Amino acid sequence: MTRRSVRLAAVLSATGALAAGSLSQAYAAGADPAGRHQHGAAQHVLLISVDGLHQSDLSWYLAQHPQSALARLVNGGVQYTDAGTTTPSDSFPGMVAQVTGGGPGTTGVYYDDTYNAALLPAGTTDCKGAKPGVEVDLTEDLDKNKDSIDAGQGLSGLPGSILRMTGNAQELIDPSKLPVDPHTCKPVYPHSYLQVNTVFDVAKQAGLHTAWSDKHVAYDILNGPSGNGIDDLFAPEINSAATGYPAGDDWTKDNNATQQYDGYKVRAVLNEIDGYDHSRSVKAGVPAVFGLNFQSVSTAQKLPSTAGLTGGYAAKDVPGPLLAKALDYVNAQVGALTEELRKEHLDKSTTVILSAKHGQSPTDPQALTRIDDGPLLDGLNAAWKQAHPGAGDLVAHSVDDDGMLLWLNDRSAAATEFAKNYLLAQHGTGNDINGKPRAFTASGLTKVYAGEDAADYFGVKPGDARVPDIFGISQYGVVYTGGHGKVAEHGGAHADDLNVPLVLSGAGTPGHRSESAPVQTKQIAPTILKLLGLNPQSLQAVRDEHTKVLPTR
Repeated sequence: MTRRSVRLAAVLSATGALAAGSLSQAYAAGADPAGRHQHGAAQHVLLISVDGLHQSDLSWYLAQHPQSALARLVNGGVQYTDAGTTTPSDSFPGMVAQVTGGGPGTTGVYYDDTYNAALLPAGTTDCKGAKPGVEVDLTEDLDKNKDSIDAGQGLSGLPGSILRMTGNAQELIDPSKLPVDPHTCKPVYPHSYLQVNTVFDVAKQAGLHTAWSDKHVAYDILNGPSGNGIDDLFAPEINSAATGYPAGDDWTKDNNATQQYDGYKVRAVLNEIDGYDHSRSVKAGVPAVFGLNFQSVSTAQKLPSTAGLTGGYAAKDVPGPLLAKALDYVNAQVGALTEELRKEHLDKSTTVILSAKHGQSPTDPQALTRIDDGPLLDGLNAAWKQAHPGAGDLVAHSVDDDGMLLWLNDRSAAATEFAKNYLLAQHGTGNDINGKPRAFTASGLTKVYAGEDAADYFGVKPGDARVPDIFGISQYGVVYTGGHGKVAEHGGAHADDLNVPLVLSGAGTPGHRSESAPVQTKQIAPTILKLLGLNPQSLQAVRDEHTKVLPTR
């Protein structure tokens, strides 16, 4: 992932516990804040998110393996064949949408690494007169030790001992790396940065047990504004050094390593199905809402090769050997989870939801055009300073994967239009799937939303502290990366980025049903609450965006 932060000098605006406040007031008044119904269709919801998985991948796999665990899951419920994730199609907005019911404009979460014009720089202690504007990083950089899979907890015997990692991920975040709220002059934790509540918030306030497993301790954000929506948050660091693999490489650089890493999270969920916490050391009861994220498919789509297996796609929508192997792995793990539910006599009371935070582009290897975005941004800054003698860099922060998000130091209409026009005028040469030169036009972009147009695109007011000043939708096949290290990426707005699977199977769902009407992954959130007999309207984003429960009948 290419990240350029030309200026790391400030932080995002504080967003307090909007929903948590109103819900806690209702609770104090004696009302049921979750609006719990008499009966739910399920006692447990197991949410499985497979990063990078497309609906086309699932369809291909089912055709090749009609007796597979994934096929049994699909046949036992409802498959939504036209489901779309968030734009931008990144892990954080994609996952947040699944548990809040809202898109980036409502949740305030646009990517895993963004910028906010209202918060203060990390480490600020004297907030009077401090200049706002700062990178908001929700990656491994928040860990107390990002080079260790336990994020700095200090466990011995790693990685084999990783299940002993704390279920309170928040305590492994280094507060000195967090943006600072100008009003309180205190660090803003990820859960406080989220503008709306989550299904975990609602379930917890209804007295239900919750758990989740993901790839960074920054997934504290899923706790919601309450800060304690998840009882057991197991978050081993995926971008740490992978023990037993080439020195310096993390768990994403070798698909075998990624599968080993994903296996720790699977074991955690198996323990939870058995009624324990993730470490199997405490009898906690089976969570009402729980689940995990898989990374193996995503790395198999991105890596050119691993251990002699070619990564990505062999042809349009046809997985290559490495990706096919990763799909086999995920299938086996889904089978292990569903079999454990059966063994524990939970299969009739549990709904399993399968989806993905995002897809990956391109699924056609011949369309790949890799472009180094560094020279483009350097050129934009140079052109701005030439046109405005004495000015500094125009770009404050950028995130460019297969889309382009820029936050500018000058947010005026003149500056955003300048950036847009410059980018659309740039032509150059990148490289294709074989590393051969390939020409590109308009910085690899097909559409650029700038200033007020970008705010309108995301449904927020102009001048919003979080919204990117430039949102560029790339041409199909474009990936912003230097060299030849990737063959796919996410973050954009192509069908390959957005068209992910969505399956509801088990309790409360009819079997052998396929639904072709368009749906969105943000509809997972109200559906979870309805399945559990909780009120979907307890979610702020559901109310704000009028997000509907997924149709199951």
